[in-house]
Amino acid sequence: MVKFKIKKGDMVEIIAGDDKGKKAKILQVLPKKSQVIVEGCKIVKKAVKPNDKNPKGGFIDKEMPMHISNVKKAEG
Repeated sequence: MVKFKIKKGDMVEIIAGDDKGKKAKILQVLPKKSQVIVEGCKIVKKAVKPNDKNPKGGFIDKEMPMHISNVKKAEG
């Protein structure tokens, strides 16, 4: 397993992809896949069936993982 310099709660800057230039917080690190989930970045619409939390069902916005090479620690 590879060690990363980025951990949960760190502020990072997105350096590649649609969200390039954004600064946000790391929500989760997935070391086995070399991916991170960043707050408010790489948002997708996900269809959900009706359940207790969402009785009507419909669509929710969800953050998807991105490769760790697409982020760097934000200065300051």
